[in-house]
Amino acid sequence: MKEAASTTNHQGALRADARRNRERILETAVRVFSERGADVPIDTIAKAAGVGSATLYRHFPTREELVEAAYRNELARVCDSAAELLAELAPDRALRLWMDRFIDYLAAKHGMADALRAAVASGADPFAETLDKLGAAIAALLHAGAEAGLLRSDVDPLDVGFSLAGIALVTSAPDQRERAGSLLDLLLDGLRYGTDR
Repeated sequence: MKEAASTTNHQGALRADARRNRERILETAVRVFSERGADVPIDTIAKAAGVGSATLYRHFPTREELVEAAYRNELARVCDSAAELLAELAPDRALRLWMDRFIDYLAAKHGMADALRAAVASGADPFAETLDKLGAAIAALLHAGAEAGLLRSDVDPLDVGFSLAGIALVTSAPDQRERAGSLLDLLLDGLRYGTDR
């Protein structure tokens, strides 16, 4: 009986360790692809993540799978943060902070553009669920804000997403981040228009 429990704990620890390795690889891949481009050697990413090449290849057998997983991981992180922010903050504040995270996500995606293009050219489709996931996250934030009387109730979530993408596009240079913040404040003011707040 003790041996079975020990095996279960050992397997659980291995799974947790494998999950941590996978997360570290994905975070590192976004950073390294963004800094060094699509052609960076995979071994460089493994080394920067503090894992062996065999560990990286066990999780991601091809470069395209790594690029796709890294992009989707960033997408999931920004989308999942909507619920986390709503649990902690008033909906309008949650939306404003989420907008900052979205702009940072788009900056990471922009930095990975070459790697994403190469993955798409090889037949991968990292963007398959992007609009649905983003639309759902923005809809949750807008709905909570409308229910609280803090935000308009007549706004299409994808219109907000496209507005954010436009802001990211025109403020993509690092020295424009402050301007991006001002534009996000302006967008939020527009989403409050017509409420009592």
